[in-house]
Order: sequence, then structure tokens, then C-alpha cells
Amino acid sequence: MFDLEGFGDLLLQGTLVTIELAIMSLVLGLVFGLLGAAMKLSPAWPLRLLAGLYTAVLRGVPELVVILFVYFGGVLFVNGVAGALGHDGYIDVSAFAAGVTALSLTFGAYATEIFRGAVLAVPAGQREAARACGMSPVTIGFRILLPQVWRFALPGLGNTFLIILKETALVSVIGLDELMRKTEIAVGYTKKPFTFFLAAAFIYLVLTVVVMAVQRGLETRANRGVAGRAGA
Repeated sequence: MFDLEGFGDLLLQGTLVTIELAIMSLVLGLVFGLLGAAMKLSPAWPLRLLAGLYTAVLRGVPELVVILFVYFGGVLFVNGVAGALGHDGYIDVSAFAAGVTALSLTFGAYATEIFRGAVLAVPAGQREAARACGMSPVTIGFRILLPQVWRFALPGLGNTFLIILKETALVSVIGLDELMRKTEIAVGYTKKPFTFFLAAAFIYLVLTVVVMAVQRGLETRANRGVAGRAGA
């Protein structure tokens, strides 16, 4: 598509890794967010306390620190467990796995509050009416809450994913060959930082525009019934 003095393919390879990293972090982050929101809304105070600590720590610590902690802490943990089991060699931790873990934990912390707010935004009368009709809590969750929760949560989730997408660049510090690291390699060989960092910025901008278009489409689909009633 574009040559960039022979480094165009290198940047495209890094872009694919960035996309994979962002999507994996999104999927796992949504799981963490749903679990965190369920814990925060639980009547059991130990679960609420644990979820509160999770969101407070992950939202209060810089993402770069989380990435470094997960990567180097993961190395120590894995080798400690392996040593206890009698393994003498050194076991390395995948930079991709560490990056996904760190970013998904961070995304999940923000998604926890987004989902919690979305659940609370659903009128309580609807849940009471569903219980009066004999619906089980699981049925209420899937038939009443989740369809509306996504409608309320999508704007916040989309904006948070855009932040996580750009923060994938931080994973380059632990050696993952994503877009930013590939760009730095190209700059090191060519000594043309402006050219390659501008190209990387353009790629990030294109990815952001695509995500925003998908988000807008999902929001339109989620609100089509509501919009119709509002316009009536």
C-alpha cells in the first residue's frame, strides 16, 4: 500500500499486532467490567469492597506502571511457581499476554463503573414488574437489564476503548512489536523521525475513525426503538 522507504510492510505488521492487542483487551475487559459491576451491585459487602479496591487501584495507577508491574511481576510469579515445582530453567512471559492482561484490567476497571451506572439507569419499576410476573433473576438479567444496559453503556465503553487503543503504544516498552515499536525501529534505521511518527499518527487516526464509525452504528442500532418512540 505504501512503501515508506521499504518500511511500509513493517508498520502494517505492527498495526495488525496493535489491532489484535486492542481487540483482545476489549473482550477480556468487558468480562472484567461485567464481573466488577455485578460485585459492586452485590448485597454482599466483601464483594463490593473487593470491586471497589479493584476500580480504585486500576483507575488510580498509570497504565504504564500497570503494564510494567504485570510483565515483570508475571515473570517473577511464573518462575517462582516453576521453581517450587522443581523447574531450574528460566521462563519468560509473553509481552503480548502481559499487554493484554494489563490493558484488559485497566479497561475492566473503567467498564465496571460504566456498567454499574448503566444498570442503575434502568428504572427499578421494570425489575419489580418482571418479578411480579414470576421471572427469575437470571431471566430478568437477560431479558430486561442487558438489552437496556448496552444502550446506556455503549457511549462510555466506546470512548474508553478509544483510550485503550491509543495506550497500546505503551506496550512497546516491554518489547512487543506493535505499531509504535515498529515505528521506532524504522526511525532508528532511517533517522527520519518526522516521516515515520507522522505515518504512525495517521494509522492511529484511521483506526480511531473506524472505531468511532462502528460505535456510532452500534449506538444507532441500540437506540432505534427508543429514538422511534421519542420522535413520535
